[in-house]
Amino acid sequence: QVQLVESGGGSVQAGGSLKLSCAASHYIFSGCGMAWHRQPPGKEREFVSSISSDGITNYADSVKGRFTISRDNAENMVHLEMNSLKPEDTAWYYCTSTSRWCPDIFGKWGPGTRVTVFS
Repeated sequence: QVQLVESGGGSVQAGGSLKLSCAASHYIFSGCGMAWHRQPPGKEREFVSSISSDGITNYADSVKGRFTISRDNAENMVHLEMNSLKPEDTAWYYCTSTSRWCPDIFGKWGPGTRVTVFS
């Protein structure tokens, strides 16, 4: 069974950095667009960033200039480097695929990784 697994979350002081990673068990997603979403406490899940199979990136305005999405197809992983973290970045972070031709992971979510930013 294919499963997305996020990792790298933790607690960090405002202004700090974290790097999240997303991997897929039993699945090679080099041909899939991938994205990170997050769900802050008490709020709906929201888009954070995406990267196409050929490396085109997109960011939510709230994270633009602070977060960087990347992919390592050799390692079959997608990363989200988060700098200058703010308390409002506190959320559960999830990865998913944006490509319908990757049905095993398109619109699917892993368990998430928790990010807490304290002031």
